[in-house]
Amino acid sequence: MILYLLLAFLQIGTIFGDLSTHAEEGKTTHAEEAGGVQEFTESLAGLKRRKREWVIPPIFFPENYRGPFPKEMVQIKSSHAKETKMIFSITGEGADQPPVGLFTINKNTGWLSVTKALDRETKDKYVLQAYSIAADGEVKEGPMEIILCVIDQNDNMPIFTQNPFLGSVPEASLKEFEFMTVTATDGDDPETDNADIRYSIISQDPPQPDPHMFAINSITGGIRVNSDGLDREVRNYPEYTLLIKAADLAGNGLVSTGTAVITVTDSNDHCIKSASVFGFKCVEFQTVLNNKVGAVVVKLPVTDGDEPQSPAWMAKFRIISGNNGGFFAINTGPNKQEGIITTVKVLQSLIGSLVWRPLQTSTATVIVNVQDVNEAPVFDPEEQIISKPEDLEVGTELTVYTATDPDTARVQTVTYRISSEDRAGWVSVDRDTGLIRVKSSMDRESPFVKDGKYKVLILAVDNDQVPATGTGTLVIELGDVNDNAPVIEERVAIVCNKDPVTVLVSVTDKDGPGFAGPFTVELQGEKTGIILALNTALKKGEYSVVLRVFDSGLHFQDNTIRASVHDCAGEELQYMNNYFCLKI
Repeated sequence: MILYLLLAFLQIGTIFGDLSTHAEEGKTTHAEEAGGVQEFTESLAGLKRRKREWVIPPIFFPENYRGPFPKEMVQIKSSHAKETKMIFSITGEGADQPPVGLFTINKNTGWLSVTKALDRETKDKYVLQAYSIAADGEVKEGPMEIILCVIDQNDNMPIFTQNPFLGSVPEASLKEFEFMTVTATDGDDPETDNADIRYSIISQDPPQPDPHMFAINSITGGIRVNSDGLDREVRNYPEYTLLIKAADLAGNGLVSTGTAVITVTDSNDHCIKSASVFGFKCVEFQTVLNNKVGAVVVKLPVTDGDEPQSPAWMAKFRIISGNNGGFFAINTGPNKQEGIITTVKVLQSLIGSLVWRPLQTSTATVIVNVQDVNEAPVFDPEEQIISKPEDLEVGTELTVYTATDPDTARVQTVTYRISSEDRAGWVSVDRDTGLIRVKSSMDRESPFVKDGKYKVLILAVDNDQVPATGTGTLVIELGDVNDNAPVIEERVAIVCNKDPVTVLVSVTDKDGPGFAGPFTVELQGEKTGIILALNTALKKGEYSVVLRVFDSGLHFQDNTIRASVHDCAGEELQYMNNYFCLKI
């Protein structure tokens, strides 16, 4: 069986250019005239035998063909046509599948036709199956696959991905500095020049100081600085608008335009100028109390010629000398044009001078006169940690916790007491020595203890005319002892008198690990035998059972549970919980 493929080539040289038939091998045929055919024989190079099928090269047809329609494209013939009449049909995309009726075939002649214009951007390829069968039904040939590719035409102009494009460039930027990119897309075939886009700048507004302040990469769309002179303060050109052209066919085809709005951002190109207060070489200010951290020493105003509220306009300050001990800090005030010097450490009595400056150039000297005031005693360490067992006897000495007075020039006495915030009242402190003792029994399981730690606030007070108070924290890590017996939480157990199931009861122990579980249990009392006899029938009623529960240290406690026996079987009634299991 041999199938012949006849191709009709359109006479469209003046519309679409010279078209040629594309084949995987040979590329042998061109149309000699409109409606002409080329017969492919078994020996034609453009066809390849694959098992029992013919591999047909794709058929190419241009999009946007104006007609008339239907337009014959391909003729299919059978090698059996000389012997008997053959009937032709097609199936596939555009035939009996959507878009239905786009392609038709003359059942008698085998001519395949298109019924309306094709659009490559809608669909660029169609796959059809051609069939031939003898009119009497005696001869059938296998289907032949026909692939129809739509040839692209330049019918889509470039479209910018946004309009306008917004970008920014710092003033005084150097030439060739690329700061933004514009992009456009084209719906035509990206493998052809129809979608090959080139970019160019049509105009610049304003054109000063140079009409070519910016240039664009024709291929990537990257916009770069092309000339010197970007200055938003002196020239007062804070914004530029570029009209951009995008053209396909490598710049020679369809054209669209878009805009790029470029904001010239402020740079730190103006020095800070000191306010009138810095007309003096040295300025002395009022005294600062030596024990006050965070005290404002002075506020230093400045001015700056950059754009107000821009990052370049916002002043930053640093101290360049006179702050060897790190007693002072300088920060920018809320209005961003002011330096505020504050104390960050407790000062000693001194007279010192600071030289400060913002990050650009201006400098000024500040003299600080520090006055001594009474300072609170200081505990060392601020938090003292000790470890003790929770069962210490009353009167046991725990530790000595003392503070020193930083006012070395003054002769003062320090006394101690417990803060009124200590609600447990477990410890006491010697007023003169700072010796801390157990005042009342401590309990690790108390709500006053968090994570096994009991904290006490100790106060140290000097005897100045205006006393100053320092604080220190004593942390007692309480070691656990076995001082709590286990307790059964449940007081009622409900069981059936036939085929009783396991009853679960929960046991708790306030002590920590090592003094709690695992637990053991013993039955106590006269009714032990009755309770154990629940493996046989037992009358409905209420019974009491005493359980003696031991922790791992054999510390025990008797617990009474009321057993409620009901006429039922198995799991119809049961009481369940976690931790401990007792079978009655």
